[in-house]
Amino acid sequence: MEAARLAAVEGLVRELLREEAPSRIAALTEELFQAAGSVSAEGGSAAGTPFSIPPGETEGPGAPECPAPLAQVEESAINLWNWAVTKHTGSVVNDEQRAKLRFVACRLVCLCEGSDPPEGTIRRQILMCMKTGKGWIDIGKADLADGFLEIAMSSIEKLYAKLLKGSDGETDIHVHKADVEKNLFKVVSYQAESAVAKGDFQKAVMCVQRCKDMLMKLPKETCYLSILCYNFGVETYEWKRYEQSSFWLSQSYDIGKMDMKYSVGKEMQAKVLRLLATAYFEWDCNLYLEKALKAISLANQENLHPAGCFLKIKILLKSGASDEDINSAVAEFLHHEMSLDFCLNTAKLLLEHGRESVGFDFLKSVAERFESSPDLGKITLLHIEFLLQNKRELLAKQKVEEIIIGHYTGKQLLPEALNQLHIILWDRAAKHYEAKSYSEALHWYNYSVSFYTPGQIDQNLAKLQRNMASCYLHLKQIDKNEQQVVAIKALEYLSEHLQDCQQLFAALKCLVRLKLSKVMAENEEKRDEDVDSMLTYLALAHKRLAGSLTEEKFTGDMRILDAHWFRKVAWNLAVQFRDYPEKMRDFFLLSFKLSQFCPSDKAVLIAQKTCLLMAAAVDLEMGRQEVTPSKQTELLTQALQHLQVCKEIWKVLKLTGDFAKDPTETLLLLYEFEARSKLNDPTLHDLMESVWEQPQIEVKTLEIIASLAMESPARYPVLCKKALKGALNLHRKQTVIDAEKFSKCLHSLINLSLPTGLTDLDACVLQEAWDYFEDALSVVSSTDAYPEMEILWLMTRAWNTGIFQYTVGKYKEAEQWCGLGMRFLNHLGSLKKSYEGHMIGLYSEVLDKLDRAKGFLPNVEE
Repeated sequence: MEAARLAAVEGLVRELLREEAPSRIAALTEELFQAAGSVSAEGGSAAGTPFSIPPGETEGPGAPECPAPLAQVEESAINLWNWAVTKHTGSVVNDEQRAKLRFVACRLVCLCEGSDPPEGTIRRQILMCMKTGKGWIDIGKADLADGFLEIAMSSIEKLYAKLLKGSDGETDIHVHKADVEKNLFKVVSYQAESAVAKGDFQKAVMCVQRCKDMLMKLPKETCYLSILCYNFGVETYEWKRYEQSSFWLSQSYDIGKMDMKYSVGKEMQAKVLRLLATAYFEWDCNLYLEKALKAISLANQENLHPAGCFLKIKILLKSGASDEDINSAVAEFLHHEMSLDFCLNTAKLLLEHGRESVGFDFLKSVAERFESSPDLGKITLLHIEFLLQNKRELLAKQKVEEIIIGHYTGKQLLPEALNQLHIILWDRAAKHYEAKSYSEALHWYNYSVSFYTPGQIDQNLAKLQRNMASCYLHLKQIDKNEQQVVAIKALEYLSEHLQDCQQLFAALKCLVRLKLSKVMAENEEKRDEDVDSMLTYLALAHKRLAGSLTEEKFTGDMRILDAHWFRKVAWNLAVQFRDYPEKMRDFFLLSFKLSQFCPSDKAVLIAQKTCLLMAAAVDLEMGRQEVTPSKQTELLTQALQHLQVCKEIWKVLKLTGDFAKDPTETLLLLYEFEARSKLNDPTLHDLMESVWEQPQIEVKTLEIIASLAMESPARYPVLCKKALKGALNLHRKQTVIDAEKFSKCLHSLINLSLPTGLTDLDACVLQEAWDYFEDALSVVSSTDAYPEMEILWLMTRAWNTGIFQYTVGKYKEAEQWCGLGMRFLNHLGSLKKSYEGHMIGLYSEVLDKLDRAKGFLPNVEE
C-alpha cells in the first residue's frame, strides 16, 4: 500500500517538473502536498524521521546514497527541492507553494536516510529543516514549523556528538562547539519566532534568554537578536498586548547595549525606545507615565527625531503637565532643523488640547522661522482654523482679509494652500447656512469669490455661484435666478425664429454664456441636457453661418468674427468637458466645422489639425472599449475619416514653417495604423510599405506599431515582426545601446518567432530564432546593464528549446541549443548558482546521447 502511495507521489513530482502553466503548477502543488501527507516511513511517521538533503539548496543531485528504488525517490525529491527554489526565484511559485513543495521533498528524502548518515548529510539536514521551518513561520503557519525545528535541533546534537567522537583534543572540541552554536542560535531564534506567532509568551522568553546566553560566544548576533526582539515588540503592540510588547522592547534595548561594536546603532535604539514609550502610553498613561517619559527622554538623548519630540509633548499633555513643562519640551527641538509640517502638527496638538497660550506663541515663532518659505501660508491657515474653532470669528475674518490683500499685492498663497483656504471658507459659510444666517453665509462665500478673476471658468466657481444663489433665494432675492431662466427661454425662442443673422448670432452668444453659467452651477445628473443644448446652439450657428453666404447685409468680416467666436467657444467647451469623451469629441468636431468659415492662416490650420486628431483619438479609445463589433467598426471608420481630412490639412500646414519637432506625423501614422488594422483594411500593407522606407522613424513608433499589430481584433504577426526587427536595428545603431529597451524588444521578437512548447519546429524558424539569441549574447557580453531577469529568460528559452529537441531525438540540435543556454548561464550574476549544477548535469547527459548517436552505440539506460 505504501509503495503504491509513494509511486503516486513520485509520478506527481515528475509531472510537476515538466509543467510550465502556472495554474496547473498550483493544482499539482496542492495535490502533491495532500498526497505526501499520507506517506509514512517504514517504522514511523515520515514527518518525524530524519532525512538527508541535497548537496546545496540550489545545486544538482549527487550520487544517490540509498539502494534502488529509493535512490530514484531521493533523486526525485532533490529535483523537486531545487525546482521549487528556481521557480520561486522566477516568481512562478509563491511563498506558500514553495513551503509545501519543500515539505514534500523532506517527506520523500527522509525515506532514504541510513542509520548512520555522514557529517555532510547531517549538516544538509540541519540546513533544510531550518529553511523549511522558517518558511512555514514566514507565511503564518508556525504550527507546521515546530516539527522541522525540533528535527533540526536533534540533528545539531547528533552532529555535535559525531564531531566530538572524531576530535583529537580540547582545541578540536572548542572548534566543533563553535561550529554548531551558530546553527543552534538560529534554530532557537526561529523557535522564539514560532512561539510569539502562536502566543506562547513563556516559551518565547525562554528561547530568547537562551539566545542571550550565547551572545558572549556569538557577539556578531547581537544586532540580529536586538532587532528580533524589536519585531516581537511591534507584533505584540499591534495585537494590543502592551505588557508583552514593553517586555520585548526593553529586551531589544538592553541587548542593543550589550556589545557596542555590534550594536544596532543609536537611530535604531531610539526607534525602540519611542515604541516602548508609546506602548506604556497606550497601556495605561496614568499608571506608567514615568516609564513612558523616561523611555522617550532616553530616545531623544540617543537620537533626536521629530517623532520623539512629538511623542514627548503628547505624553506631557495627557499627564496634565504645566505650560512651563510643555514649553521646555518644545524648546528642546526649536534649536534643531525640523520641517514646517512637523511644526504645524505640533501646533495643532497643542491647540487641540486647549493650550492656546503655548500654541499661539509657538505658531508665532514658527512663522518667524519660516518667514521666507513659500509655504508660509500654511501657518496662517492653521491660525484661522483654530480662531474659528474657538469662536473668534472676527479675528479670523481679519486674517482672511489680510490674505486677500496679499493675494493682490504679490503675496499669493500656493495653489494647495489656496484650495485649503477655500475649503475653510466654504465650511464656515455652510455652517451659517445651516443656522439660517444667510447673510453671514454670503459674506464667507464672497471671501472665496475674491480669489477668482473676472471671466474665469472653473467648476468650483460654478458650485460657489450655485450656493450663493441658494442664499439669495432664501433672502427673497429671487430675481437673480429667475431672470436667468426667463432669459434662456426667450433667447431660445428668438434663435428659432430670427431671420437676421447678426441678431441671431448675438442671441446665440447670450444663450451660450447663460447656459454655460447654468451648467457650471448644476449637479452632474442635470448637466447632460444643458450640454446637449449648447451643442445644439453651436450646430445652429454653423448652419446659419453656411446659409449667410448669400446674405448681403452680413459681410464677410462679420462672418469671420462670429465664426472665430463660436469655434473658440466650442474648443473651450471641449477642453472643459474632457472627462466626457463623447461630448468632448462632438465639441471638437463642431470647432473644426466652424473654423472652416475662417481664413486658413497658420493658427486656424493648427487648430483644425488638433480638433481632428482629438476627435480621432476619442473614437479610437471608445473603439477599444466597445464590445459590440458593429459599433466598434463604426467608431474606427469615423476615426479614419477624421484622419484622412487631417492628413490633407497637415500637408498644407507643413508648407507654412518648420514642424520638425511636431509629433503630428507620428500620431497620424499610429492612429491610421490602429484603425486600418482593426478594420482588417486591405490597404494596410500599402500604408506600411511607405513607413518602412522612412529614414527618420523612431524606435518608440516601431514598438507601438508592433503592439498595435497584435491588439485585438487586429492580428498581423508578420507586420509585428517587421516592426520589431526595425526597432532592433535602430537600437543597434545607437552609440551606446540601451540594454533594457533592447532586451524588451528582443524578448517580444523571440516570443513571436519561437512559439513556446512546440517541438516540431522548421529549421528556418530555429535558425531565425538562433540569430536573435546570438544578437542578445553579443550585447550581454558587451555591457553589464543587460537586465539579469532577461538574461535568465533567454537562458531558459534556449535551454528549453534544446530540451524539446532532445525529447524528439534531435541530439545535435539539442546540444547546440543547450550549449547556447550554457553561454547565457555564464553571464548570470546572483542567480547563476541556482541553475548551474542542474544544467551542467543535464548538459552532460545531452552530450553523452550525442556521442552515442555519432558512434551508433546502443543506448543503454543506467
